Amino acid sequence: MMGFVGEVIAFMAYLFVFTMGLGVLAVIVMYVIDRTQTKHAVRRNYPVVGRFRYTFEELGEFFRQYFFAMDREEMPFNRAERSWAYRAAKNVDNTVAFGSTRDLRRTGTAIFVNTPWPTLDQEAVPTSPVTIGADTPTPYTTSHFFHISGMSFGALSRPAVRALSKGAAIAGCWLNTGEGGLSPYHLEGGCDLVFQIGTAKYGVRKPEGGFDEDKLREVAAHEQVRMFEIKISQGAKPGKGGILPGVKVTPEIAAIRGIPAGQDSISPNRHPEIERPEQLLDMIRYLHEVTGKPVGFKSVIGSYGWVEDLFWEASARGPLYTPDFISVDSGDGGTGAAPMALMDNVGLSVRETLPRVVDILMETGMRDRVKVIAAGKLITPEGVAWALCAGADFVVSARGFMFALGCIQAMKCNRNTCPTGVTTHDRKLQRGLVPEDKAVRVAQYQQNMEKEVCVIAHSCGVAEPRRLRRFHCRMVLDTGWTEPLDALFPYREVPSAREA
Repeated sequence: MMGFVGEVIAFMAYLFVFTMGLGVLAVIVMYVIDRTQTKHAVRRNYPVVGRFRYTFEELGEFFRQYFFAMDREEMPFNRAERSWAYRAAKNVDNTVAFGSTRDLRRTGTAIFVNTPWPTLDQEAVPTSPVTIGADTPTPYTTSHFFHISGMSFGALSRPAVRALSKGAAIAGCWLNTGEGGLSPYHLEGGCDLVFQIGTAKYGVRKPEGGFDEDKLREVAAHEQVRMFEIKISQGAKPGKGGILPGVKVTPEIAAIRGIPAGQDSISPNRHPEIERPEQLLDMIRYLHEVTGKPVGFKSVIGSYGWVEDLFWEASARGPLYTPDFISVDSGDGGTGAAPMALMDNVGLSVRETLPRVVDILMETGMRDRVKVIAAGKLITPEGVAWALCAGADFVVSARGFMFALGCIQAMKCNRNTCPTGVTTHDRKLQRGLVPEDKAVRVAQYQQNMEKEVCVIAHSCGVAEPRRLRRFHCRMVLDTGWTEPLDALFPYREVPSAREA
């Protein structure tokens, strides 16, 4: 009997060792697979352990409704919004079942007005082209209405910029360089570029400050650089310049920006040359003359008086002084690093300011001349379609394309520890982001965005999204009832002269 028990114990011990061996072998195999695959950044950077993310993510759909936040409750972007961006980037089925999880009675919710006779597929037309800077020697024309907003090389990693450049080229949209200057990685993909000039004028500055005209001409000589954008302010930190922590200022980034490596890169609060609207117009004239390309500016709006003064003055001075576009940023915009006091409390939402800026352009007679670009948390078709209804010619997104790159909203953009390699300069973490793979996702996100905005437009009975108007959208009020957007923001008539 004892012999039999001994044999059983020996067999169990053998089985245990064999099972443990298989387990170790399986871990080794998974480790090799994860480190060598190029599809998933988290698994590539964190072999084996990273696989648990997907398990928890799957289980979260069931547990959140009992213990944690619902799909529409997270900030700054909830799970439903992120999931849409992920599915669009992966080009997988973006349909949902049973019913909407969105509270359609919440104040500020946009509801699009469907028609009993929606546009048939054969009645739809390609999106109409729009020309920016018609009076410049090299105007820019594009039929795409959804583009990549400003994110600098520095705030983003090298592989992230490479993926955006390649993806933008595939999709045919533009890529804004952000205020960190023009890097080889912006040019690598062959896409159209908007060169952003921040308050520090990185990439086009003299060591002592101010424009270096030779560098300006050098940047403008690149055929890919189609437009120049003067950054007046940014939605996440109006009144504060760009902030790049010293840990992210590598020698390469420092050389491109013209600053010391390893030190915090902090841009001035504003352009020293600009302290009133007339001086902004002077800078626009200067850039028009030096570059020969369309020039505009980006600003979060806090008050409207200066905007009115600027466009009345531009109307009087003529095309050389007139901005070719204005990028209206939102007080709830994003950034790599900003003081919480500014991010939480300063700057109006694009939901209020966009239609008012469009109205000011109409009132001053500048609407046809100045194109309007909307920005600020517009990462889903609802937001983009709303902006087109409100009067935007284009919509740009930064964080939407970060999700397309694989961002998981880890909120570590300022720490150089981004687990997906999007905003870090740690080579080990960057390894997880493979530009060739992510470029495809960037392009698919852009293409699916425009496709689904077309779906909304066709439901409203128009042949293409640029024909959406304010009466196509209604906003939910505090009472729970809706009001047409054109009633909340009635179009202003264009006067023959400015009223006193």
